[in-house]
Amino acid sequence: MKIDRLVGIVFILLQKGKVTAPYLAEKYEVSRRTINRDIEDLCKAGIPIITTQGIHGGISISDDYKIDKTLLTSKEMQAILAGIKSLDSISNSSMYRKLMEKLSHDIEYKKESIYDSSGHILIDLSSHYKSTIAPKIESLRNAIDQNQMVAFNYYYEKGENKRVIEPYLLIFQWANWYVWGYCIKRKDFRLFKLNRILQLHILEEFFFARPIKSYEKQIEQYFRNEIHFIAKFDADVKWRLIDEYGIDSFQELEDNTLIFEYDFSNREYLLRWILSFGKHVEILEPADFKKEYQEQVLQMQNKCMKYDS
Repeated sequence: MKIDRLVGIVFILLQKGKVTAPYLAEKYEVSRRTINRDIEDLCKAGIPIITTQGIHGGISISDDYKIDKTLLTSKEMQAILAGIKSLDSISNSSMYRKLMEKLSHDIEYKKESIYDSSGHILIDLSSHYKSTIAPKIESLRNAIDQNQMVAFNYYYEKGENKRVIEPYLLIFQWANWYVWGYCIKRKDFRLFKLNRILQLHILEEFFFARPIKSYEKQIEQYFRNEIHFIAKFDADVKWRLIDEYGIDSFQELEDNTLIFEYDFSNREYLLRWILSFGKHVEILEPADFKKEYQEQVLQMQNKCMKYDS
């Protein structure tokens, strides 16, 4: 519909600053003449569109323009503002605040309050780590925009080492922030948790972006659920199973014990998770993992006895 195209053109101009008529014509699969008529209609509607000729010419919108909220429904505007404010919760700059000012004439904005305009949603992507996460996100965003390599020290279950990667995506998933990039050491794409990254540096070395498949398809390959785990839990920890894996992850028996069944991809994580339940769990399958768990418990007992003696 034409109105959808007009609204889309306005948002493209607000986002990109300046574009050409051929760019808009290709994007919306219409002729340049149609785009020119759309620009005329936007000007008649009171939107300050600026067109310039020449090599560096194009179509832009006045810097002090604030979009008329009547172009969007109330629910659409609430969804947009909630999303922008959630990004602002991990930002060290005023970029998102300026964007919200463009989207609304009269929004009452407080950086500490990350509500949508209806006051019903609170989204804070920074969790407990804003002071350390926000600078990392800002640096990685800049590196991704400029196709610059980054180096950092990475801490994980096997210790720590230095990594150099080509960064491609910043991802908020599983309640944590990650960077998805091509690891020079492993010669493959890897996912790195930002909380485990220290001494992050943007290098002077640039890279040409590699052709990659969609992140979703690659992450399915990256996290193959190869461990089919079954255990019996006491009713006392039912709340944890519901909280972490959902009500459908277990069956409740007549004696109130819980049969938990789930597929895991990370053996080290599974071992640490099960150990956190102490006496409230009995591993049923797989047998080799049950043996590994028993060995781990025995080592813990020996260490305690060593300190007690």
